[in-house]
Amino acid sequence: MQQLSNSGNEPVPHEAREQFQQIAQSAPPEALSQGLQDAFNSDQTPPFAQMVGQLFGHANDQQKSGILGTLLGGLGGASHPVVQQIGTNPNPQQAAQVSPDQVQQIAQQAQQGNPGIVGQMSQFYAQHPVLVKSLGGMAMALVLGRMHSPRR
Repeated sequence: MQQLSNSGNEPVPHEAREQFQQIAQSAPPEALSQGLQDAFNSDQTPPFAQMVGQLFGHANDQQKSGILGTLLGGLGGASHPVVQQIGTNPNPQQAAQVSPDQVQQIAQQAQQGNPGIVGQMSQFYAQHPVLVKSLGGMAMALVLGRMHSPRR
């Protein structure tokens, strides 16, 4: 955790990402989800929408479809150009056409209209821990810290 914290929000060395992935994949999804939610809400990490856009950029087409589906479901009828383009339940081919910047805008709009989207996205990423290793060091350290010491 110390090595991750020291890297701040910069890219994490390959070895540390692999170690994080091993821990994340063996952890209970609930613990990983809580850690992610803490990282998404922390003032020590980039804003939630920025991190979601970053994670989207590292996802495969199937995962991108799931990310978009979760975000668009959280918009609650809000009008966004991407919704008009791909609908509210995008397939992997449609999701592949969406840019990380567009996802960042959608995530920001979804969070403004539905603060619970942070928890929903945390649960989604807990089911796809391989994506989480693309977060910056501080976010990864917060996730591990939360997983190591549950809330009281």
